[in-house]
Amino acid sequence: MEIEKTNRMNALFEFYATLLTEKQMNYVELYYADDYSLAEIAEEYNISRQAVYDNIKRTEKVLETYETKLHMYSDYIVREQIFEEILAKYADDTYLVDKITILQSLENE
Repeated sequence: MEIEKTNRMNALFEFYATLLTEKQMNYVELYYADDYSLAEIAEEYNISRQAVYDNIKRTEKVLETYETKLHMYSDYIVREQIFEEILAKYADDTYLVDKITILQSLENE
C-alpha cells in the first residue's frame, strides 16, 4: 500500500469521518489507521475479504467525493502553508504570532 495514499485517506477520514456510516468508519479506520489486513477485518466482522475490500473502495470514493465538493482538507493545507510563511517572515511580531497560534489551535480542534 502506498504511504501517500494511506496518509491521504487518514487525513480525509479525519475531516469527513462523521459523514460516513458506522461500518464505513470502522473498516477504514481499521484498514488505514490501525493497519489491519482485509483478512483481519473480515474475520473481526465475520464477513468475506471481498466484502471488506468493496466497502473500503466505495468509502475511498465517498471520501474523495466529499473532498472534491467541500475542499476541507485542501483548504487546511493551504492555510497551514500561509501560516508557516507568515510566521517565517514575521517571527518577531508577537501579536501576529499569537493570533496565528490561536487560528492554528482552532484548526486542530
